[in-house]
Formats: sequence, structure tokens, C-alpha cells
Amino acid sequence: MTFSKRVALFVSPDIDALCACKVLQALFHCDQVQYTLVPVAGWQDLGTAFMEHKEQYQYFVLINCGANVDLLETLQPEEDSVFFICDTHRPVDVVNVYNDTQIKLLIKQDDDLGVPSYDDIFRDDEEDEEGDGDDSGNESDGSAEPSGKRRRYDEARFHIHIQSHKFAVYLFYFQAALVMFELAWVMSKDTKDMLWWSVIGVTDQWVHDKIPHMKYVTDIATLQRHVSRHNHRNEDEENSLSIDCMRITFEYDLRLVLYQHWSLYESICNSCYTSCSFKLWSINGQKKLQEFLADMGLPLKQVRQKFNSMDMTIKENLREVIEESANKFSMKDIRVQTFAVHFGFKNRFLASDVVHAAAALLENVEKDETPTDNFIKALDCLSRSNLERLHLGIDLAKKKLKAIQQTVASCICTNLILSQGPFLYCHLLEGTPDVKLFSKPLALTLLCKYLLKAFVCSTRNKRCKILPLIMAAPLDVEKGTVIVLGIPPESETSDKKNFFGRAFEKAAESTSSRTLHDHFDTSVIELKMEDRGKFLDALITLLS
Repeated sequence: MTFSKRVALFVSPDIDALCACKVLQALFHCDQVQYTLVPVAGWQDLGTAFMEHKEQYQYFVLINCGANVDLLETLQPEEDSVFFICDTHRPVDVVNVYNDTQIKLLIKQDDDLGVPSYDDIFRDDEEDEEGDGDDSGNESDGSAEPSGKRRRYDEARFHIHIQSHKFAVYLFYFQAALVMFELAWVMSKDTKDMLWWSVIGVTDQWVHDKIPHMKYVTDIATLQRHVSRHNHRNEDEENSLSIDCMRITFEYDLRLVLYQHWSLYESICNSCYTSCSFKLWSINGQKKLQEFLADMGLPLKQVRQKFNSMDMTIKENLREVIEESANKFSMKDIRVQTFAVHFGFKNRFLASDVVHAAAALLENVEKDETPTDNFIKALDCLSRSNLERLHLGIDLAKKKLKAIQQTVASCICTNLILSQGPFLYCHLLEGTPDVKLFSKPLALTLLCKYLLKAFVCSTRNKRCKILPLIMAAPLDVEKGTVIVLGIPPESETSDKKNFFGRAFEKAAESTSSRTLHDHFDTSVIELKMEDRGKFLDALITLLS
């Protein structure tokens, strides 16, 4: 991408998009490209931002937004406007795929978009008429057969279009940050910072359950090759022990959230993997936890104090000790492939630490700050020059994870999860502690993922174990709206296909429910509280 003019950069509020944005900003800086960064939270924001900037700009870059609708139809741009779209949401609208003059899709070479061929969807009517004329001249019964041909052709074309686009499930099978990094690599402009941002982008989609585990492992292997290349390249360039150096290392680390910035005890209690394995919301679960700690042979005083203050002798082989005990308690996947970054001597962060910190800053509800302020703070925490902000994000993430853990325990103990036939349903009531936090999509996604896993671990109903979950949380009390989110069934081997986007649209249409489908992720909608009953009834009918 070479631009002599200023570029408008529209970025969706998710961590992968933030990381892709950081990589692109660095590339723009290399090539001295001027740009304006505009956060866009949904389709309304995108439309408004485009209207405000369309006079001054010819080039627009969209990150994690814009691919899954007919963008030219939606924005109605001038003919000389050009859109570069790097969007993880699938399916990509077929019109965007085949319009290569104004729409430039930034995708990996092996990304199968799954769209039909051009001729199957788009047809030149004049050509058809000529073809029909030729046919009728050769047929003995006049024009009846050709019109039948055309009708069948139309029906086939309509069927292909509908199947490929309208009812397609939504997948996140690549990461914008990784695509941007590989673009930088091809241009020989990749840096360690860019590599670290792409690591965070990949980790974000794993943390928020957007990609299958095997896809995550494959991407980690790709990144590992890049890490090895950079580490080898920089061996002679900088002293690996210098105070301001940056080192990325491949780790086989624990699935304990933020454990290096918390106490080991708090991390075990608030990590989805361990909490669900022990069923910590129950008395038996608490007993199991105590047995686990005893089996590790670690003094309670050490386990309950901050990780940084633990004895060095304990920390040296802590991962091995925890893994050995975890195997006895049927937690065979306690360790996972990931990356860590080292800034100088004392700052070490796992990629998942940064994902949680950035997400907490992005959706911070503690202060009355605008979404744009939160977006800029989350973007800032990704820079190594802003470690204070990263630590602030980690503190916010701890509060968020505690709130999720307490809400899950409350929902399980009070049987708030109901089986509605083809799906499970849970509605958080106004007045629930920390309910404001769950009006945000990333926080609600984490809660949903955690709650579904906890429910699957605790229920004896085998059928319920394979059901997806729909969750509703209060959004705006004055307007009487709730945020509704649907996630696929809990499974380590699942391909994470999410069919709720189209199902929500159909249910709203058939019942005239007052909904707002403004999120780029179509499995998140806003719904009027009074319409909740008929909307759910329509969903049950639709998905049964």
C-alpha cells in the first residue's frame, strides 16, 4: 500500500484489531504516510465516521469491520473512494469479493472465503437474452423451453447466493494482527514490536474463544518461526541483558490467568480452567482445592501472597510442581503453548496477560470516560513505553475476572441457566453485582464462555452438555434494553461455528421485535426488554 494522500483508518474495538492497528501505524510511520485514526464501535459509528471523512479522504482502511456486508451499498461512496478491508468476520459478502476496483480485501493466500464463482451469482441479462434467442431458434416448441431454462438458472443462482451468504455461519479463522505482521514481513519492515503485537492478536482470539484450539496451535507454530528468526537476527545487534531490551520467548506455561501479577491462590480461584475443574462454586470444590494445594506441598502463606514475593526456590520449579499435581486431579491440559515478553530485567508478561489488561481498559466502566478515551488507553498499553498503563489494565482485569467468577458461582448455585430446547438461556437481572461490566461485549463473551463451561461441568443432563448458550444482560435501564449474546456449544474440538447472527435476524423479523443489529460481530445484538419473550419463542421455533 503506497499512499501519497492522507488515509482514514477505521478500527473496531477488539484486541486483535488494536494490535493490527499498532502494526499498521508502525508501517505508516516507516513510509511517512499521514493518517487519521477513528475507533468505530458498530455499523452506525462506521457510517457516521465515513460521512465525516469522505470529502477529505480517498483511501480508507477498515480493520475487523466492513467485510460481511455489501460495503458500497451500505456507505454509498464516490466512485474514486477505495477501501482496504482486513476483517476477521466471516462470511465475506460476495459483492466485496468480486468488486476489486473499490474494495481491496487483505487476506492470507490460503484463506478460503467459500464464495461461489462469479458467473454463478452475477449474470449479464443481455447475454442471457441473446443466449435465449439462439436457443429458441433451435427449438421446435418456440420460447417455452428457454424461459424455463432461465427460470431454473435464476433459481439456482438465488439458491447459491442465499446458501453462500445469508445462512452462513460466522467464523473467525484468521487474525488481522497476524495478516498485518506478515504484510510487514513481506515488505522486510517487520520488527520485534510488530511480532509481539501479532502474538497478542492471535492470543486474543484464543482467550475469547473465537478460534479452534488446533488453529491456535498452528498459528503459534507460525509465530514461533518468526520469533526464532528475530531472536537469531538480534543476537549480535543488542546485548540481551540491556536494561531497555525486548525479548520474546516461546513458553509452555500455565493456564492460570495473570498468576505472575496476582497470588497463586487468587489466580487458581479465578481461572476458568481450574475453577471449572474443581467446581469451586460448591463446598466439595473448595475441599478439592485444599487437597490440591496440599498435594503440591506449598505453604499456604506462600500460595496466598503476591507471586513476586514468593520464595525463589519455590518459583524455580513451580510450573513442574503444579503440572504434576494437576495430572492427579484430571487437569492434564494445565499447560499451554504461548509466548512471553521480557522488557529489561524485571518486567515479564505473558501474551494472555496483555490481552486481559487491554480488554479491561477497552471496556472500563469504573470512570465516566468515552469509548474513544478507553480505546486510546487500551491502544497505549500495547506500547512498551507505557508499562504503567499496562499494570493499570492488569489491576482492572483482576477485578473483572473476580466479578466473572462470582457471577458464574451465583448463576450456577441459583439455577439461572435454563434449557430452552435447542439452546441454554441465562438472563442477568438488574441489580446483580457488577452487572454494568457485562453490558460490554468482550466481558459478556468471557462470562458466557466461563458460565457454559461451568454448567457443562456441573450438569448431569447429557443433552445439555452439547447445547449453545444465549445470554442477556441489562444494557440501558432507561431505554429498557438488554444486550444479547449467543455462543456455540462448549467443546475443545469444536470449530467454533456461530450461527446465532442470522438466527437473531430471522427471529427479530418474524416477530417484529425491536432489535438493533449494530455490532460487527452479528452474534451480539440489543433488544427491547418487553420483546424478550416473543423473541426467544421465535428462536426456539427457528432452531428446533
